Formats: sequence, C-alpha cells, structure tokens
Amino acid sequence: MSSLLLVNGRFHTQDPACAGATAVVIRDGRFQLVGSDRDARAAAGPGAEVLDLGGRLVLPGMIDGHFHYYDWALGRRRVMLANVPSLRELQDRVAAKARSAAPGTWILGQGWNENEWAERRLPSRADLDQAAPDHPVLLWRSDLHLAVVNSMALGLAELGPHTPNPPMGVIDKDAQGRPTGILRDLAINLATARIPATPDAEVAQAFQDGFSCLYETGLTGVQDQRLMGGPEGAQAFRVWHDLEAAGGLDLRVWMNLPGERLEEAIALGLRSGMGGDRLRVGHCKYFSDGAQGVHTAWMLEPYDDDPGTGLQLTPMAEIEQALRRAHPAGLAIAVHAIGDRACRELSLVFQRVLGELGACPTAPRVPHRIEHLQLVHAEDLARMARLGVMASVQPISVLDDIPMMAPTIGARTRIAHAWRSMLDAGVELVFGSDCPVSDPNPFKGIHGAVTRRRDDCTGPEGWHPEQRVSVAQAVWAYTMGTAKVSGQERDLGSISPGKLADLVVADRDIFRVDPMEIAQARPALTVFDGRVVFGAL
Repeated sequence: MSSLLLVNGRFHTQDPACAGATAVVIRDGRFQLVGSDRDARAAAGPGAEVLDLGGRLVLPGMIDGHFHYYDWALGRRRVMLANVPSLRELQDRVAAKARSAAPGTWILGQGWNENEWAERRLPSRADLDQAAPDHPVLLWRSDLHLAVVNSMALGLAELGPHTPNPPMGVIDKDAQGRPTGILRDLAINLATARIPATPDAEVAQAFQDGFSCLYETGLTGVQDQRLMGGPEGAQAFRVWHDLEAAGGLDLRVWMNLPGERLEEAIALGLRSGMGGDRLRVGHCKYFSDGAQGVHTAWMLEPYDDDPGTGLQLTPMAEIEQALRRAHPAGLAIAVHAIGDRACRELSLVFQRVLGELGACPTAPRVPHRIEHLQLVHAEDLARMARLGVMASVQPISVLDDIPMMAPTIGARTRIAHAWRSMLDAGVELVFGSDCPVSDPNPFKGIHGAVTRRRDDCTGPEGWHPEQRVSVAQAVWAYTMGTAKVSGQERDLGSISPGKLADLVVADRDIFRVDPMEIAQARPALTVFDGRVVFGAL
C-alpha cells in the first residue's frame, strides 16, 4: 500500500518525543514516522502521495466528548429551530412543515430557546395548535430537557388534567389544571412513546450523512451519549454495529449505554472499552438532575428567580447501587450533573463506593466521569481529583449560558463552568459540545474555553476570566482528554509513531491569532484513518 507523506507543516503533536515535527509518513492507517521533512521523505520511499502543508498548523484528530449523535443525525431531517429569533418564526417553520406533511403525521423539531426571543416566554400548546392543528407536534428545547407539544399530541399521549407527573418528570399545567403543552425531563417520554419508530435503514443513512459534516469541523470521532428512558439507545447501538460490520463506519465512536440497561449489560458480559478502532462500548449513562435554563438543575440553594431548588432525577441511592454493580463488572459510569447539589451528592457517592471497592481486579479500565459540572464547589473537585473521576464539560455552552445565568443564580456564577478550577484541583478535562444542544465545531469550543467572551454582553477579558484555559489545554481536552477517558491513549490523542492516523490541518494558527479569531478557524484538511476525508491543498 502506498504511503501518504505530509511535509512542511507545524505539527502540534502533543508528544514530547516528536516536538518540532514538520512532517509525517502515514501507512496502513497509522503514523509510521513523525519527524523532519528530510527523514519523512526518505522513509516514505518512491510512489508516496505528497502533500505540502505550506507551513500550516496540524493538530491531532479531535473527538467530541459529549455528543447526542442519534438526536443530531435525525434532527437534521426535522424542523431545525436553533437560532430562531422569535416565537412567530417557530410557528412559521412548523406551519411550513405542516403544509407538506400528510395529515396526522408527527411534526418533530428541536433547538429553540425562548431566552433568545423578545417574548422571553415558553411556547404553549395553543401556539402550536395555531401553526399545525391537524398534526401532532413535538418540539424539543435546545437543552433537550424540555419539550412543547400541541393538543393533538397531548391527546395521543392521553395527557390531561388528571394525569400525574411521572417519576423524574413534570407536566406543566395552567391555573385550571390543564396541561400547557410543556413537558419537562422524563415527562417528554410520555409523548415520544407515541411516535412511530424510525426504521434502522433510515437511521443508518442519517448517521452516515453526518460524517462529512463532522469532518468539515475537524472532528474525527464522537463519544455518543444517551438520553434517559427512551428507546433510542438499543437502536443506536444496533445501527452503529451494523455500519461497522458493513464497512460503513468512518468515524471513531465511543457508544455510551443507557443506565437503565445496566443489568442486561452485566449479564451479557459487556465491558467499557470492548470493541475495535472504530466502535467501542462506552460508559453507562445516568442523570442526577435536569438543566439550568429550565430550572431543573438540582441546587443547594433556591434559584434567585424561583423558590425551587430544581429536580433530582435518578435518586442518589440508585446511582450508588448502580456504581456498586458496574465498577466490579468492568463497566464505567457517566453521570449528568449540572447543579451544585447534584455535583456535591455525586462526588460523595463516588467517594463512598470507590473508597470501599477501590482498584478491584475486574474494575473498568477507563475512568468514571461526570458530565457538565456547570456549578461545582472546590471541595467536590478535590474529591474527584483524588478518585481519578474525569470532568466531561462543554466550553461552547458558556457562550449560551452567560445571559441566562446571572438572573437565575446571581453571585453563584463565580463557580459556573469552572474549568481552570478543575485543572488546578487536578481534575482532568474532556471537552465536547452536547450537540445538538450546541454547535459541534471544536474550534468554537476552544474559543469558548480560551475567551469566555461574547461581544454583546461581556468585556474584553470575558465572563469570569479567572476560569479561562490556554489554547494548549483546550486542544488537549479535545484530543488526549477524550482518548484517556476512553482508555485509548495508545492509539489516539497525539501525533505519534504507531498511533491511528487522524489529524486536522487548520486554516490558521490558533496558537498565534487573536483568541477571538479562533471561532472562525476551519480545517483546510481532515485526515481520518490515513485518508484525506475533507479538503484539499
């Protein structure tokens, strides 16, 4: 097989043994040599394909550490509501879809955020009834923790004045006790259970359609997260496996399992890290609370604009029991925790269980992890660091949260998105986007981590600038951080001889440009498994 030779680059290898490299030789999907132009040309031999990088910056292939791939891939075929500027625009898009859809078929969409509207109010079933009276409608909010449905959908789901709240969910009702159309957390599943299943073949095509979109951002892999209580986990796992078996999986996928399937996973002998170079069994995913924007994040003290303290989803006793079962069975767990009460309780659970079980011979070979950690105190970070629990955070989300957090939690924003505090405490970071909640472009994520700045509402130093991280730390979290949390440090995360040949050639040097320009960076070239999959030089 011929070699691919890349020369005249500035390689940010993240490997001290290969510092200062300007060239690589790739053969059979792996880096054969990382070094100088002269050594690489000699090693490549005659017949190698040569690409001159023109002095551009080269990064390891980036992996998104928190990506709802199933929801994103299918969502691209639904009504796209991200960045809609008003409730009226949302209604217009739903109405346009209704005009082309057969009566009675479901209209699905996602991505709206009422905080971006002049109305600054949640939509209601009446608003959707105006737009699509002859179709059941369900529209997820941007955070996926809240959805709005119309009257037809409420009827199909048999949700009425006397329907009680389900465990770990809330059905909003008006003064007369009638559902408003707003469903929070697991109450959403009461409606989604009535939506006809999407055939595997359609899901597989949606999955494949997304690969090229990710290459265009510099992503060569995702850590695929599960939502709670829905049927998508089993179908996603099946479709990923079928794509890999058919040779159609051109992405690195770490497939997290739904926590409610833990006992089945143990019985089947599944272990975190099982699999090959493209698909591996991941963590078992749990939810300890909801989301900040809809006031279901579990807080130590009430919200400033609400007397409540949020919502505990999975009881801590249940999460503790799951960890006691999973850890000795070789399955690592990942737990969604946003509010400071959720992070506090969860860190204590890890301390109790791991303190008792420790490094048993059958313990998972990958770290346990906590997702989001949007509000977390120093004492909880210290516990995480001692236990080796990694923090999976989404730096791009700070740019969405800045306008929302001050009215919601006031002075407590000092512990919000505290990435520098995490690093200082010794907690290792994994960066992702929470896509489709936020844009998956990792350069935008790096920009958010480095600047914490929005032009419209933050000064030149950014929002709580003491929590900024360096460009090198942000790149590490998208590369070595994601490799370490999946136990793949020997194959991914750096540009090193013998590792899988995934890399990104950037169109500008993000270490040298104005940090506010990082968000505009794009790949000039993306290489996956030793093949150029995007761009040209």
